[in-house]
Amino acid sequence: MDACGLTVPPSRLRTLAVRATTRREVRPVPPRRGLVRPTATGLRVRLRLAPGQEVADLAAATERLRHAWSVHAVHVAEIKPGVAELRLVGFDVLNDVRMPRTGGGGGLLRVPVALREDATPFVRDYRTVPHQLTLGATLSGKSMYLRHMVAGLAPQRVALVGIDCKRGVELAPFAPRLSALATDPAETGELLPALVALMEERYDLIRARQRHDGATSDVWGLPEEERPVPVVVFVDEVAELFLTATRKDEERRDELVTHLVRLAQLGRAAGIYLEVCGQRFGAELGKGATMLRAQLTGRVCHRVNDEASAKMALGDIAPEAVMAACTIPAERPGLAVAADSSGRWTRVRTPYLSLTDAATHCAIHAYRAPTLPSLARFRPVASTAVESESTGS
Repeated sequence: MDACGLTVPPSRLRTLAVRATTRREVRPVPPRRGLVRPTATGLRVRLRLAPGQEVADLAAATERLRHAWSVHAVHVAEIKPGVAELRLVGFDVLNDVRMPRTGGGGGLLRVPVALREDATPFVRDYRTVPHQLTLGATLSGKSMYLRHMVAGLAPQRVALVGIDCKRGVELAPFAPRLSALATDPAETGELLPALVALMEERYDLIRARQRHDGATSDVWGLPEEERPVPVVVFVDEVAELFLTATRKDEERRDELVTHLVRLAQLGRAAGIYLEVCGQRFGAELGKGATMLRAQLTGRVCHRVNDEASAKMALGDIAPEAVMAACTIPAERPGLAVAADSSGRWTRVRTPYLSLTDAATHCAIHAYRAPTLPSLARFRPVASTAVESESTGS
């Protein structure tokens, strides 16, 4: 600790006591070390910081600690005021991703989708981070991330809605589990108003409950028997909703963007959450793009083709993470930088999941897809192959 600059000068009382009782040299005071606990990927050491120290001092010395311990990486986490934990990782856990057995799930709207660089699972928690933006270039692993999201939510009591303007090539395989699907801008222009109407119905339900006892301001405060099912909306290639060729297309775009912004601003209290994916998402897409992006609390940036794309995802919440996103190599698909509005960020990597396995998993749980009357006309028709798999399961 002294060699890594993590000690403080002893207090005057300690100095006098040492000199009065012994002739030893008065040494600097290091943090008090707790038990060293082995893990599957390295060690964990809990430290009680010395007076005058803070967790930022440990974070600044992680590179020196890494060389001192001869490990691949050292990560610092604050347990409580004055207590920090060092997580020593002995090898690159993102090279061959293996999710831990305790995956961090176990709750509604919580999905472990990737592995952090400190060997802990990265959990997508919609109750904590309602809306998220995921960016990535072609073959960056963005579609793999989306598959894990859909497959992780499939067994839960959640309505899944897909908007895939690439003619449905990404989300159509999951049709048995989807409650609604739009595969082009025209269908999206009908689906989004229906979602806004559903949101307004839920607000009326909340307001009616408030007149009764004034107990809640969102659907999670309603009694379980009255609580509507949560809805997760997946938007793949969001730029397709902004592109225009004629003046009529501009009117259509403005309407679509208005509905998306309303869902992002008001949907959380109604139990409606957005998962927006694309290759680029900046002001050049047109009016409303920046406003929509500002409502998306979570950010995941895979490999991108230029620094400007990384800044679109991370520049406004974690500027220091932009360079980390720009250095993701093409030969490591699935590697990404995850951040949120708190400014915290970490590298994560999604394990491999084939489209066939994800589609089969959704077919197995097709019976869990709730029927929403207001979205019934958008319910996709599963292919015969998928239906037969579901029946056989």
